[in-house]
Amino acid sequence: MSSRTLRQTIRQQRRALTRREAATCAEQLARQTCKHPLVLRSHRVAAYLASDGEIDPAPLLQTLWSANKQVYLPVLAPFSPEQLWFARFDPGDILAFNRFGIPEPVRRRLIKPSALDLVLTPLVAFDTAGHRIGMGGGFYDRTFAFLQRRQHWHKPNLVGLAYEFQKQATIKPNNWDIPLNAIATEAHVYENSRSRTSYPA
Repeated sequence: MSSRTLRQTIRQQRRALTRREAATCAEQLARQTCKHPLVLRSHRVAAYLASDGEIDPAPLLQTLWSANKQVYLPVLAPFSPEQLWFARFDPGDILAFNRFGIPEPVRRRLIKPSALDLVLTPLVAFDTAGHRIGMGGGFYDRTFAFLQRRQHWHKPNLVGLAYEFQKQATIKPNNWDIPLNAIATEAHVYENSRSRTSYPA
């Protein structure tokens, strides 16, 4: 199956979930993920706001805020059009839609990707080796390309969030793809044993 066909198929499956099914999975994912060392030992955590049927990290974000962690959202910065920067996101912050129709914080306190400890990424499909198929824009791969060049300190760690049905037997990566350290679903947290995981102090 081509990446394009796979994207279409899984996006249809995501959108076919009832609100109750999606909410239950989001709660289960939060319970799975909040106990993981990658989350427990991170302070600056980037996430996303769910769209197009993506699994909703909102219950997990509530847990992060309760644990006094700093939460950030990806933003399109005019001075860096091909890469993402990250803006602090607190409960009640005002949001506005960017050119892709994705909400971003209006009050921007931007930090570089390298300043994050952990990034919770959306995805369309994944395998347990840490390979990910996204929406095809390449923003995450370009933003975190610097991780391929690092030899020692591999921060931030990247964890994909998905429904269990988005798992594939194998995904053939491109040369520019940045592998995930782990993928969390409502059923399991899959760790990529070949990734170099850094645990923040």
